[in-house]
Amino acid sequence: MNETLGATPVEIDALGQPCPMPLLMLKRALKQTKAPFMFILKASDPNSEIDIVRYCQLHQIKCTLTQNHAQEYHYLIES
Repeated sequence: MNETLGATPVEIDALGQPCPMPLLMLKRALKQTKAPFMFILKASDPNSEIDIVRYCQLHQIKCTLTQNHAQEYHYLIES
């Protein structure tokens, strides 16, 4: 059973940060948190989509692009 269901995600605000800062901010948050976790990472760099999704795939972390509006990308990242 996933205990993160219904939980409020912790926001990581990487808007305005160039890559690789969104990924580094995610790594820092993951290092400081134990599973189960849920983050919403907000980024404005279009390259973040490649970096964040690939990192999550490599580490078997669930990642869903939840919003993509003209230079604003929201990723739901959860264990």
